[in-house]
Amino acid sequence: MYRIGEGYDVHKLVEGRDLILAGVKIPYEKGLLGHSDADVILHAIMDALLGAMALGDIGKHFPDSDDRYKGISSIELLKEVRKIIYEASNDKLEICNIDSTIICQRPKLRDYIDEMRKNIADALSVSIDRISVKATTEEGLGFTGEGMGIAARAVALLEIK
Repeated sequence: MYRIGEGYDVHKLVEGRDLILAGVKIPYEKGLLGHSDADVILHAIMDALLGAMALGDIGKHFPDSDDRYKGISSIELLKEVRKIIYEASNDKLEICNIDSTIICQRPKLRDYIDEMRKNIADALSVSIDRISVKATTEEGLGFTGEGMGIAARAVALLEIK
């Protein structure tokens, strides 16, 4: 049986925070505001994985009202999501692929994509060829185009054996 999940997240860009995307610190004058490290692409991926298994979202599992998650690395949360979905499937799960897109006007991300893919693959214990990370702009339109925030979308395909 195959299961598909979709995830979306957005965070505001602010001064005084590091910009972390898929566990990679990106040199930039602003970072994303959030309770954890605000790693928008990993949040979208986690929601896609949890959604594929009908297990809710990251807010259910890692609420922003819980101080244990304040400033936490989203790579660590992704590892926890992997455990959650495998336990829910009685370890009969295979992550077939994840396709994700980061939406921002700046900074340019091409030089960081391969490291992002590797971090995601390592956290999920899958081969890197199952992980796609893309980046796009919105041609100056909307909050991402105006540089006010960064958004991300992800789709995950899982197989329950």
